Amino acid sequence: MKLPPVIFGTLLKRYKRFLADVELEDGRVVTAHCPNTGRMTTCAEPGWRVALSESQNPKRKYRHTWELVHNGACWICVNTGRANAMAFEAVSKGWIPELAGYAEVLREQTFGDSRFDLLLKTGDKRCYVEVKSVTLLADDGCYAFPDAVTARGRKHLGGLVDAVEAGHRAAMLFAISRSDGTGFRIAGEIDPDYFRALEAARAAGVEVHAWRAEVSPEVVRLVEPEPQM
Repeated sequence: MKLPPVIFGTLLKRYKRFLADVELEDGRVVTAHCPNTGRMTTCAEPGWRVALSESQNPKRKYRHTWELVHNGACWICVNTGRANAMAFEAVSKGWIPELAGYAEVLREQTFGDSRFDLLLKTGDKRCYVEVKSVTLLADDGCYAFPDAVTARGRKHLGGLVDAVEAGHRAAMLFAISRSDGTGFRIAGEIDPDYFRALEAARAAGVEVHAWRAEVSPEVVRLVEPEPQM
């Protein structure tokens, strides 16, 4: 998927979770919205180059949105909302073989008391898919999720198990938004409860897929599966 036009600058600091101060190439300092609720470990160091999109909506308090950061090795997509769009594109176009072959791909669909990012359906056949954005590079060089404790993530896993028990397919799709690591794993050292919940969900029949994205200031898209460790 194509990104909107971006402008470049240098990260000064991220604070209050949703804000980041950036010095643009012309010397101006702007406060940008940071659409990432995680800790952003390994992808938010002051001094790194960043790319911001710019809204033309005059009602927005912060007109810039932080999209990408470059750590000296690769671009990283820190706008977690892009993961859902990448997943929708990849599944709709049949790029992920395990999730291909459905007549419809719908976004933001509910099952029980859970809302999932994608629903794949053909007639009565259904596959519920939850998408998670992966930005953390662990000390062992693996891409890892989560980068902070996530009760919401555990709730989604429980909902996927419910879907399987009701006779549907269900899958977790981890969208890796950087390219400087090897392999994917759950960060049990950060959230052991999520690690146990994922393993229980897998044992119950929930599928787990991890795909790495190509990330540039022009395009972000899922391009290949990553081995799971």
